[in-house]
Amino acid sequence: MLKNFLNDESGVIISAELVLVLTIAVIGVIVGLSSVVVAVNEELQDTAHAIGVLNQSFGFTGFSGCKKGGNPISYTFGAVNTDGVDDCDCATSCDMIAAGAPNGSLGG
Repeated sequence: MLKNFLNDESGVIISAELVLVLTIAVIGVIVGLSSVVVAVNEELQDTAHAIGVLNQSFGFTGFSGCKKGGNPISYTFGAVNTDGVDDCDCATSCDMIAAGAPNGSLGG
């Protein structure tokens, strides 16, 4: 019985084919997942560039209330906030992948 078992080769071809197919499948999955990682990183970088080029400057003028005897009773001053250039604006120092700034990116 042991001699018959050792000489039996009925499952060898199926096992070798299965190992070959699974090896090719694993290699394909690894290559595919690395492509997905690069694509996701590029999309996140595009989102970061879009947020970085938003201009957050604002301003409003003051107003004065009722005048009594030529002098205003109430008033408020205007305000201005100018958004300065940050470290990561213009996509020069915070790149995750070696891609440059998108076209038309001004920062600010």
